[in-house]
Amino acid sequence: MSSYVLGFNEINQSQVGLVGGKGAHLGELSRIEGIHVPPGFCVTTDAFHRIMADAPSIDERFYRLSSLNLDDRVAIRTVSAEIRRILEGVAIPDDLAAAIMRSVVGIGEHAAYAVRSSATAEDLPTASFAGQHETYLNVSGSAAILRHVSRCWASLFTERAVTYRLRNGFDPRKAHMAVVVQQMAFPQAAGVLFTADPVSSNRKVVSVEARFGLGESLVGGRVNPDVYKVRDGAIVAKAVVTKQRALHASPAGGTQEDAVDPERQGQPALTDAQVVRIAQLGRTIEAHFSQPQDIEWCLVDDGFQIVQSRPITTLFPIPVTDDGGNHLFVSVGHGQMMTDAMKPLGISMWQLTALPRMYEAGGRLFVDVTQRLVSPASRASLLEVMGRGDPLIRDALETVLERDDFIPSIPDEGQVSAPTAGVPAPLETDPALVAGLIARTQVSIASLQRDIGTKSGPDLIDFILGDIQELKRILFDPQSHQVFMSAMEATWWLNERLEAWLGEKNVADTLTRSVPNNVTSEMGLALLNVADVIRPHPEVVAFLQHVEGDEDFLGGLAELAGGWEARDAVRSFLDTYGMRCVGEIDITRPRWSERPTALVPLILANVKNFEPGAGERRFEQGLQEAWTKEQDVLARARALPDGAQKADEIKRNIDRVRTFIGYREYPKYGMVSRYFIYKRALLGEAGRLVAARVLREPEDIFYLTFEEIADMVRSNGVDDQLVEQRKDAFRSYQALTPPRVLTSEGEVVAGTYRRDDLPTGALVGLPVSAGTIEGRARVILDMTEADLDPGDILVTTYTDPSWTPTFVVIAGLVTEVGGLMTHGAVIAREYGVPAVVGVEHCTQRIRDGQRIRVNGTNGSIEILS
Repeated sequence: MSSYVLGFNEINQSQVGLVGGKGAHLGELSRIEGIHVPPGFCVTTDAFHRIMADAPSIDERFYRLSSLNLDDRVAIRTVSAEIRRILEGVAIPDDLAAAIMRSVVGIGEHAAYAVRSSATAEDLPTASFAGQHETYLNVSGSAAILRHVSRCWASLFTERAVTYRLRNGFDPRKAHMAVVVQQMAFPQAAGVLFTADPVSSNRKVVSVEARFGLGESLVGGRVNPDVYKVRDGAIVAKAVVTKQRALHASPAGGTQEDAVDPERQGQPALTDAQVVRIAQLGRTIEAHFSQPQDIEWCLVDDGFQIVQSRPITTLFPIPVTDDGGNHLFVSVGHGQMMTDAMKPLGISMWQLTALPRMYEAGGRLFVDVTQRLVSPASRASLLEVMGRGDPLIRDALETVLERDDFIPSIPDEGQVSAPTAGVPAPLETDPALVAGLIARTQVSIASLQRDIGTKSGPDLIDFILGDIQELKRILFDPQSHQVFMSAMEATWWLNERLEAWLGEKNVADTLTRSVPNNVTSEMGLALLNVADVIRPHPEVVAFLQHVEGDEDFLGGLAELAGGWEARDAVRSFLDTYGMRCVGEIDITRPRWSERPTALVPLILANVKNFEPGAGERRFEQGLQEAWTKEQDVLARARALPDGAQKADEIKRNIDRVRTFIGYREYPKYGMVSRYFIYKRALLGEAGRLVAARVLREPEDIFYLTFEEIADMVRSNGVDDQLVEQRKDAFRSYQALTPPRVLTSEGEVVAGTYRRDDLPTGALVGLPVSAGTIEGRARVILDMTEADLDPGDILVTTYTDPSWTPTFVVIAGLVTEVGGLMTHGAVIAREYGVPAVVGVEHCTQRIRDGQRIRVNGTNGSIEILS
């Protein structure tokens, strides 16, 4: 055959660039023993390039298409349609048409064919592009085959295909189209098979979907199929539907829907034995490709034919373990309020810092909780902690435990009393404890800052590794842990006892407003103070309104009236908080000191929305509200039986929580401060390696683990291909949604809120800051685009400490991720903002601009308009 046409027997999976994803997979499938693929061939991308070269005015339109913004739907639709018209109008050259028809004759001149698009950016491990390009069935005759080949070329530029490529980060200029021409199968039944359950993601479960007739109606989503679940060679679930219509080949070409005979409508499309057999074939194909597959099949004369197989690209990867046993993993990101994908350096720094071993999967971190669930005692403790923090995680863990067979339960042997030696003595409620912990951290950070500047090369690597031990000593200092745990326990005590004694929920939310030493809430008020400096200077305000991108705007301020003061105020803020940013637990994220433009919208919002002195007034207002609530509950408690004793207990716990709870935010602040110092030193070392032509650019170190950076520094060598592979993997991970709980079988276990006491139709979540508020929902996924007005309710995925400056504006908060003691919850209580977190898919279920009611006391959100 010519370079324009290749038979399936000449193709393997390495030839995606020549025959596209679908063609490469069909060629590879035809090589697998025991797998029958209907005969066919591919019209290669060389043919497509030749047609493109002959297309008039195509280059100009192609350039326009490649530069379009994803949101410009009208322009995408217009330019795409122009390109399709041009391509369908280009005559296929005689020699190319002859090569195609020779292949048709070799298979069967009078046979019917399926003509399918096979793009080079299709059926790939990171994006399937399923359904984005055209397929034509039951095509007969040379003229019709050639016409449909042209239509497949043109389908590379359908609006949906172009949009899909743009959304998934594929350069439109690098996508090319091959065409698969394959002999039609006329099946009794057809369908799709997933070698991992598409609902639960469980890799041990095969899902088979089947219909009478052609499978295209099923692939296109036009009909409901019979669904079978197969595990370990046995059907474990089956749902047979009534099938009133079936898709068949039309005598005139193409397809037609026919009525199914009434007596057959309730019959299964496959026998149980056939279901098990096709599941086994699916496992054979999966083993060949070494990853889960989405497979299209046909049943012809009791034999299965495979007409397509592609990787399943939506599965979340499984953390790797080495013992082959059952494991249960809990997401770290949900507890840290940062569920975005992290780069390899960020992942490895966390693994070096953390005490429990952390497993990476999909650019996220997980903790294996299996061993803690084996023992009833440690299981109860873990479930209690998880339930307080995130009820959805607890419910998911309990769902797995109820199965009995996944995690064994080993009884605790006897009732052994816990040893008293080593149990810390109860803390006195002494503010000096917090002051001492903060001072020791500050001294340690100053020492790090001073000493790291003298290090380079391998000495720098060894120095950072040594300092990480100092960081761990501070993070896991027993007294530090005891301080914030005693505050959390006092919070729980107050909420539980005051609800029991006084009938009032979540009283501690008000009692903990404007506490001392909360470095995160102080940050939000400090940015209000920056706005106070800028507000009197119109030239500065106007200048900031036109700052864009990563522009270094601080230097430009000095030329304006009031600019020196504004610059000094921003720099002073950055001196204290410049190590923070969105997703700050990932060391590779750009810090505010590196990208101060991220603060500009927040500063301008404060200038517009607040009067001078708002920060101080807000803090004083919180103090007054907390004091008033304290006096109220003490007075009401004294009126109860044993009231004096109850009031004394309440007062002791109020003092305890107000003294210690602010420190809850400080260990992370200290850790992020250290991370930023490490980052600047590593980037300095990377700059030297770029100059030595070892690295291409300094930020490439973000795609290496710390251990790999150490090897690079010592050897002066790096694997450039590895860096590029990591960049591709990171891009694919960004599209994945991490689960709260994941099993070693790949099953995503979703928890639920088991409540029936909420308003009809209300969304449900975890109440973390009491109060009820109605207002306009602002669904915001990027803090730099936060255009908020007073009274707005922020709806977002998560809020880590970098979102704190927005809390001074909003009247309510709703997030998809969060727990009772995560940062967003702590700051919402500090500022008196009603908040509900852990609301599944709230950024999709609530539309921007809708009026909603948020009840931060009972955990409900009602959509009012």
